[in-house]
Amino acid sequence: MALVLAALALLAWIYRIEILLLLLEIRQRRALDVGPPQAIEWQSGSDPLGRAAGERPPNIVVILADDLGWNDLTWLGGGVAGGSVPTPHIDSLARDGVFFANGYAANGTCAPSRAALLSGRYGTRFGFEFTPTPAGMSDLLPRISGREDDQRPPMIVAESTPSISFGEMGMPPSEITLAELLAGAGYHSVHIGKWHLGLGDGMTPNEQGFDESLLMASGLYLPEDHPEVVNSRQEFDPIDRFLWAAMNHAASHDGGPAFEPPGYITDYYTDEAVRVIEANRERPFFLYLAHWAVHTPLQALRSDYEALDHIEDHRLRVYAAMVRSLDRSVGRVLAALRENGLEENTLVFFTSDNGAPGYLGLPEVNRPFRGWKITFFEGGIHVPYFLRWPARLPAGAVFEAPVHGFDIFATAAAAAGVPLPDDRTIDGVDLAPHVLGERDGPPHRALFWRTGDYRVVIADGYKLQVSEPPGAVWLFDLASDPTEQHDLSAEQPERVAAMRRLLEAHDAEQAESLWPSALTSPINVDKTLLEPWEAGDDYIYWAN
Repeated sequence: MALVLAALALLAWIYRIEILLLLLEIRQRRALDVGPPQAIEWQSGSDPLGRAAGERPPNIVVILADDLGWNDLTWLGGGVAGGSVPTPHIDSLARDGVFFANGYAANGTCAPSRAALLSGRYGTRFGFEFTPTPAGMSDLLPRISGREDDQRPPMIVAESTPSISFGEMGMPPSEITLAELLAGAGYHSVHIGKWHLGLGDGMTPNEQGFDESLLMASGLYLPEDHPEVVNSRQEFDPIDRFLWAAMNHAASHDGGPAFEPPGYITDYYTDEAVRVIEANRERPFFLYLAHWAVHTPLQALRSDYEALDHIEDHRLRVYAAMVRSLDRSVGRVLAALRENGLEENTLVFFTSDNGAPGYLGLPEVNRPFRGWKITFFEGGIHVPYFLRWPARLPAGAVFEAPVHGFDIFATAAAAAGVPLPDDRTIDGVDLAPHVLGERDGPPHRALFWRTGDYRVVIADGYKLQVSEPPGAVWLFDLASDPTEQHDLSAEQPERVAAMRRLLEAHDAEQAESLWPSALTSPINVDKTLLEPWEAGDDYIYWAN
């Protein structure tokens, strides 16, 4: 018996990671009861203020991609797989609208970036500093990382986990969202897709100003064994392993029970977005289409995968197929606006919540920029950023000064004729007058990013990054070195000191985080997760 118990103990140790993931999967399946597909009847109606079509303010459509890399689009001659996967519909937004050449996401990760976009403010102003993570993720990731590189710095696990649940980590109800602001001008607001801004009291989309919400209740694009899906699992990536174990194929409508979407979710969200446009063509509307694409887990529609048979690498081919589906979605939304006579008087914003991650193991996704999602190097926050508004803004315009995700808030509010809240600091600005040359000077004197002790400022064309730990400081002249190759911190100590003072002044205006960091992880700036760490590698520590 002792030998049997010893053998069982040995097997349990050998397969401990698989056992942990299996237990997680069982728990998650029990926690979310997913019902059969549901048909959604979107509300329709006329302008509540009685305005004729020519008198109504513009419709507003924000299409937010998830983890889209700078080099995923063919707009600037790049693109996935050497540019062999065209993105004509997304590219058309730049050709027919304004391309913000230095558009920045509000954060290197999803949720804080979204909080800034919808509030018009730095998330740190109201304590939204860290990315909400599901229960057990921060504890489990170090145990399933499976990497034993001698040169890799350790993860730092907090002594105690946050005392609030995943659903309670979100944007406070006291924040005024863009949907809430637009309601005063008679807008009907609809959210489709990812939220990640809390599901506790007062934090759901419907409680934050959206009249209707089709929520991403979990994160599989299709069930793993669905005949129309092609999967790519990254066994080298602990985040990917966690997601496959933790996620279902599920959605919910207006806070109702979870149900199975009737198809691949990128296409499903698009189907419903088109129906929303059709239902609201007689009144001003705000559509926030927050795609999950191209976030992991990597799952492609089989028809998209088969259309890219020239790509030999399976993981790259699945990823490229996901980019293809995202581009198709944008094309269908633009077509719906055109077919319903709404194209001229609709602002369409397209951007990403952050850059592509290094844990994909795909080295080209953010080129020519250094860094990945999570970092504040250009690869993590310098994102595609387009605005099309034919009624006011010129086609093919290129705007060079840095702009930020929270500028969408102020730009949309100004277009709708809605004054900004006067009881709080709004960090975003209306970009239209700057594009048209009606306002002198850049939109922002300085822009800031902060996650824990990793802080960044861009001012006067220079960018300072400070990460504590590991005590790293980088200074780059973005005008002459936009890809951050040459660190000037040792050569220009006075500029470093002056920019540190900007950071300190900014931090003094920010709020304490609403929940503590549970895990601090080293992130290699230049290498994907597939590449071994070596002494001398640049890295930052990310608190989450």
